[in-house]
Amino acid sequence: MTAMPMVKALNAGLRKALADDDKVLLMGEDIGTLGGVFRVTEGLQAEFGEKRVFDTPLAESGIVGTAIGLAMRGYRPVCEIQFDGFIYPGFDQITSQLAKLTNRYGGALQLPVVIRVPYGGHIGAVEHHQESPEALFAHTAGLRVVSPSTPNDAYWMIQQAIASNDPVMFFEPKGRYWPKGEVDLDRPAVDLHASRVVRTGTDATLIGYGPMVSVLLTAAEIAAEEGRSLEVVDVRSLSPVDWEPIVASVEKTGRAVVAHEASGFLGLGSEIAAQVTERAFYSLEAPVLRVTGFDIPFPPARLEKLHLPDADRVLEAVDRTFSY
Repeated sequence: MTAMPMVKALNAGLRKALADDDKVLLMGEDIGTLGGVFRVTEGLQAEFGEKRVFDTPLAESGIVGTAIGLAMRGYRPVCEIQFDGFIYPGFDQITSQLAKLTNRYGGALQLPVVIRVPYGGHIGAVEHHQESPEALFAHTAGLRVVSPSTPNDAYWMIQQAIASNDPVMFFEPKGRYWPKGEVDLDRPAVDLHASRVVRTGTDATLIGYGPMVSVLLTAAEIAAEEGRSLEVVDVRSLSPVDWEPIVASVEKTGRAVVAHEASGFLGLGSEIAAQVTERAFYSLEAPVLRVTGFDIPFPPARLEKLHLPDADRVLEAVDRTFSY
């Protein structure tokens, strides 16, 4: 076990993948000499060379299209989208080509492409630099979509994503890049697509992923001081979703609150709430409630704290579940 922030864990995971398989390539804007805006790829070009870690033009559609071609020739490209809001020029390539080619070829063609996307708030950035577009890709059949919440998950999940023969959208919570956490360098905690209970409780279940998991854990700690026991489930994989741990937790507690930073309307929380209601209906003591960002474009930096769900908003929703 060693302590490191998520940026270092991702860097270590990418280094391990590059060392283990010479077909792994890293590509993106300023990822080479600079090491990326967030320094996730720092030092990797110097170690593995410009043919395996290389800068691209400022053209997300070109980045993804080139990665598709490389994957068709047997490589395992890992693309960095510099900021979440920059992904839309590449949206057509991702959803029209990357997500569909394997199906078009009847499974005979594999596209092991990973697209890394720093996403979410908490850094006070300007427009196009703080967004949560994960639901768009989780809704697209043919893509795997995951999001780590801890450095340990980041280290292992990036390697598991690169090893996958299917395209993986890898959403990295940029607001969690710098806090340190313990990383087990010997073995992964769970499979890439496994949900996981990260705090046990008996009174209600809090469900989230990526940047919201730390908020839910904080809310659970506050609730414990007030005599209420809350269980926290980290979804981790947004497509496919591992429902068993989520449903089992709600069947135990009888109440559930789902939280994410993205807008509420048609967000991941809607699907989770619907599935939990269908699968655990006879165990529910109250409706499944959602705590999300507002249905607005991501606000300017000075207003982001009002937009992003915090522990107080989560606990208010928990209180409401006990009022039914």
